[in-house]
Amino acid sequence: MEDWWTQWLINLGRSQSLLVETLDIVLVLALTYMILVIISERRTLWMVRGFIILMLASAISSRLHLQLLNFVLEKLVIGCAVAMAVALQSEFRRFLEQLGRGEFRQLFQPSRLAVPKSDSVIDEIVDAVKELSKNRIGALLILETTGPIDERDFSVPGVKLNAEVSKELIQTIFQPKTLLHDGATLIRGSRIVASGIILPLSGRTASRQLGTRHRAAMGITERVENCICVVVSEETGSISLAERGTLNRPLTITKLKESLEARFSPTVDRENVAPDLLSLGRQIRGKALALISRLLGLPSTASRRDKK
Repeated sequence: MEDWWTQWLINLGRSQSLLVETLDIVLVLALTYMILVIISERRTLWMVRGFIILMLASAISSRLHLQLLNFVLEKLVIGCAVAMAVALQSEFRRFLEQLGRGEFRQLFQPSRLAVPKSDSVIDEIVDAVKELSKNRIGALLILETTGPIDERDFSVPGVKLNAEVSKELIQTIFQPKTLLHDGATLIRGSRIVASGIILPLSGRTASRQLGTRHRAAMGITERVENCICVVVSEETGSISLAERGTLNRPLTITKLKESLEARFSPTVDRENVAPDLLSLGRQIRGKALALISRLLGLPSTASRRDKK
């Protein structure tokens, strides 16, 4: 009886250890998936892969008791983590905001692909910017990309318009004597959603040549990744494009049109690096069933279809 009790306790301890190890692996996989969701683009995926390889190497060296190698790898992991936090600060800011708001579901949802804009909408925007630049009238346009912007990201939401995009309306909004010319105008799809929006300013040290509009464009694109901003300088008439906190200036009208067409083209490769959880679950389930069928000697689904 005592031997049975001892054996039962040993088995219970092994089961608990296996459960803890399984939970540890699942949590690491979930964290890795969230990081891929945060990145949302392939251009930074290689950097994250290198970081994950460093962490795995550090864990393996610790298990093998390679003290000096483990010491060096740990310092490299810490340095790379700091570098990634700086390089991906807007993504990590969004992650912390969603975590603080309790939006846990959004943490596992890949960002949507860029919403294509019709050529007519891009032409209207470009024509309006061309006239504003020619007349040296300051302007700030916010163009949504992958989804609606939360109004809480604005300092002041502005005045609702919900009007069709047209060059005449855009030029009218930014005329110096109108009440809405000082703020930003939000464009969603082919609609002008609101005007007179006050945006948070960027905290980065900017050139003295950059005015409030440029700092506001940098500020909102730092804070929100699903938008870009077109800025027209009131002093010089120069055109700038802000994305992810970076200001590309000065731009010609031709270059601006090419940038907008490239950004909103449905054929541009902007695949999400993290698949949707439902499709991922289906893939895992299909592979698991195929593996079980192979081990048990059962015919696979594909072979059953062929027989039919």
